[in-house]
Amino acid sequence: MTSPVVRDVRPGDMAAITAIYAESVVNGRGTFELEAPDETEMTARFAAVADLGLPRLVAEVDGRVVGYAYAGPFRTRQAYRYMVEDSIYVAPVARGSGVAGALLDALIRRCEAMGLRQMVAVIGDSDNLASIALHHARGFSHAGVFKAAGWKHGDWRDVVFMQRALSQGGDTPPDAPGLSLIDKKPSA
Repeated sequence: MTSPVVRDVRPGDMAAITAIYAESVVNGRGTFELEAPDETEMTARFAAVADLGLPRLVAEVDGRVVGYAYAGPFRTRQAYRYMVEDSIYVAPVARGSGVAGALLDALIRRCEAMGLRQMVAVIGDSDNLASIALHHARGFSHAGVFKAAGWKHGDWRDVVFMQRALSQGGDTPPDAPGLSLIDKKPSA
């Protein structure tokens, strides 16, 4: 397989993105979603990320979209505005070929350029060794595990949390405005 070309998402990419995610919903353990959303729903989700100014990327090989990644808010309360969560999905044909690494590297660079300070990976299932290894290789460290957090494919699945500082992380005060997030509703 040739090296992937990573670029920004375009409207014409949504069918491929929807298909890649649907395969992961149906066959994978990385997402705890049980029913694959349609293209309209995926387009709305990506628009919400775009509205925050966060990166949305695809990887192409030979002109075909074989993976995608984006940064989303970790939480919507303003104090979290310097922390994002990464999401990466790769088509089965491209897994193990460096696509996920190219996407994550580009995502980290983009988030650092925005002045963001922390990135977290919320990895579905402790058995998702490829994702755990990918994040570890990119400087993420284990931050905890929620045991038996979700029921999927007839078994309990853990959630693994990993975290990586971006730029200066928490060593200095922020030097950029961060994301403009809105609290949805107050809670205790």
